Amino acid sequence: MGPHDGRMPSWSSVLTSAPDLAKQVQRRFDAHGLGLLATLRRDGFPRLSGVEPLFTEEVWVGMMPQSLKALDLLRDPRMTMHSATIDKQVTDGDAKITGLAVAVDDEEALAQARRDFEVHTGQAPPPGPMHLFRIDVRELAFVHPEHDRLVIESWSAARGIRRIERT
Repeated sequence: MGPHDGRMPSWSSVLTSAPDLAKQVQRRFDAHGLGLLATLRRDGFPRLSGVEPLFTEEVWVGMMPQSLKALDLLRDPRMTMHSATIDKQVTDGDAKITGLAVAVDDEEALAQARRDFEVHTGQAPPPGPMHLFRIDVRELAFVHPEHDRLVIESWSAARGIRRIERT
């Protein structure tokens, strides 16, 4: 897991544990810069919201202050994020990250995340306050067609990498 005081793996340690899979997952999110974030509402039902994840040594997700998705994560940090799907044949693959969203309110970390966002996207994030979450990664999955079958590659900190092929 790396030097994270009992945390789940950082993105950099996932890249070390499952480099090919992690790079595929990141490429899918970076291709459009968008993801769909699943959170749990107060009443227990799921909420699906658009987000713009940022991959550095960590996976970061910023949100407007008091947005419902941010309030969901502050109440219950469990989340799944899915890459933006563009075709039903998943020609370029679909990616998913499951984990815990850890709220970051340290001013230095917020400033660094803003700088990283600008370097990565070429534009500054919106000014003003924001909620910033670091994703402690529990699982990754990447689904893609390969020849005449559908391949599901996944990783978890507990079991490592697994590959399933379906025809």
